[in-house]
Amino acid sequence: MKNKFFNKIIIITLSLGFIGCEDYVDYEASESYTIVASDYFTTSADYEAALIGTYDVLGWNIYSVMIGDMATKNSHSGGESASDVIGLQKIDGMIHDPVNDQLTSTWKWLYEGINRANYLIENKDKIEFSRKKELFGEVQFLRAFYYFELVKLFGDVPLFVDSRLTASDSGTLTRSPKATVYAQIETDLKAAIKNAPAGKSTNGRATIFSAHALLGKVYLFQDKFEEAANILEPLIGLYTLPSSLQSVFYNSGQNGAESVFEVQHSKNSNWWDWGFVQGGEGNFAIIHHGIRGYSGSVYASGWSFNVPTQDLYDAYDTTDTRRGVAILDIVAWAASTGAQYSKGHKHTGFFNHKYIPREGLSAAQAELNYGINYRAIRYADVLLMAAEANSRKSSANVSKAQNYLNQVRSRAFGNSSKASSSTGTTLTNEIWNERRLELAMEGHWFFDLVRTGQAASKISGFVTGKHEVFPIPQTEIDISGITQNAGY
Repeated sequence: MKNKFFNKIIIITLSLGFIGCEDYVDYEASESYTIVASDYFTTSADYEAALIGTYDVLGWNIYSVMIGDMATKNSHSGGESASDVIGLQKIDGMIHDPVNDQLTSTWKWLYEGINRANYLIENKDKIEFSRKKELFGEVQFLRAFYYFELVKLFGDVPLFVDSRLTASDSGTLTRSPKATVYAQIETDLKAAIKNAPAGKSTNGRATIFSAHALLGKVYLFQDKFEEAANILEPLIGLYTLPSSLQSVFYNSGQNGAESVFEVQHSKNSNWWDWGFVQGGEGNFAIIHHGIRGYSGSVYASGWSFNVPTQDLYDAYDTTDTRRGVAILDIVAWAASTGAQYSKGHKHTGFFNHKYIPREGLSAAQAELNYGINYRAIRYADVLLMAAEANSRKSSANVSKAQNYLNQVRSRAFGNSSKASSSTGTTLTNEIWNERRLELAMEGHWFFDLVRTGQAASKISGFVTGKHEVFPIPQTEIDISGITQNAGY
């Protein structure tokens, strides 16, 4: 029997790669995988292997992270020319439309993750084993993560939780209101908090604490400040802020003291196939951020996408250590080291220093195999979320909000010289700005601007009532007949 198979559902290519093997078999929708499931889920090891496959999709989701800064004044699209990865170029200019390869791929990948989670849930009752409750806590965390990414990007989306979609479902899909999707995300994360393991057996695994953090973020996106403050509070003090933020983004800092949830990547996958770039374990986003035509030490050459702007550079105080962590000033670097480089499209003189290609961190097909993890949720993010929640809830806890904000600032400046004593809306605005500076080039700023109502005033070309979400991919509209977002 061939174990790895594809079946197209809506625009998703459902590849149950976690089952293994090298061959592909196209099944008709009527087969519905009944034979495969009955043959496969017979031991706890089968469930663990399927869980690894559900985690695997996390590593594919590169574009929503890039878009999180590129759709703002934090960065420009970059690349070789104005036609290089046109989907990103259009998003940078706020002229994107439903025909966009990067948005289409993101939609496909996120639903792939959901389908893999649902495949496990479909087959939950086949056998009993000792880690079953914990395992399905992790599954529900992952499904919540994928749905949260979808609702942030697209708003109302098709919601299904009891089983996978099949090809026969494509004509029956409808979009669920985002409030309904959020309710399901909350249900999944509450189950993860109850059932997921308390500690990581392996780096990159979801825990009850990462579920707390994600649920806190989900609450913030719905302006549920009391709930966010309460769910985040148990995390305070469980993690630490290393004195050097730069150390967090070195390879040696992966899965460190600040890591709440981190997407794992490896340079040891030896993946060479450009026809299936999401098939390897490397971080394909990294090559996008590299210095074009680079020759020199420390760094490696890349494609010069997602380049930080002068606006972001100027937003930092000159004594803020985070500026050099987030932004590499290539002009200054070349002057001091003799390195050489070429200028790409929309060259700013800056590069994404957090996720930049570095010497020795890739192997095999170098572009596809950077072993640099994505820091999806850091403790600094948790502190700033908790600060915001305490600042904005109906009975504000100003002292907590100031304390959590000032912990982040203290590391940034190496002392308490920039400690805030503000209150009210001034304090809230300081926290929002701190999120921009602390989390710059990590893919959060666009979504923060939208959820806090600041996007129209801070993003050039932003159209209220349209650009809060991205267009549903046109291929999905054509195949499934679901409705498009307003304005597209």
